[in-house]
Amino acid sequence: MATILPENQINQELNSSVHQFFREQKLGTLLNQSNIRKEAGISPVLLVQFIFSLVLQKKNLYRTLESGREPEAPAKDAVYRLLNNATYNWRK
Repeated sequence: MATILPENQINQELNSSVHQFFREQKLGTLLNQSNIRKEAGISPVLLVQFIFSLVLQKKNLYRTLESGREPEAPAKDAVYRLLNNATYNWRK
């Protein structure tokens, strides 16, 4: 049990760094210019931040959502809706 707490603290610091990076680089504006806008539910910026932090933590989306350890994690449907939307211009 003692090893979970430091890892959780490291994950929170990483999420804070990711949030700061997104804010400094104005990635929300870039997503908006690429026609990636909120249709329903959670903001696309928060979803992309969540996916980006999962990649940096080397974690699996399915396992993270099923574990229930992250209460602020978005629903699986929201993530898949963002990634599979055909109208988003990912190349731009």
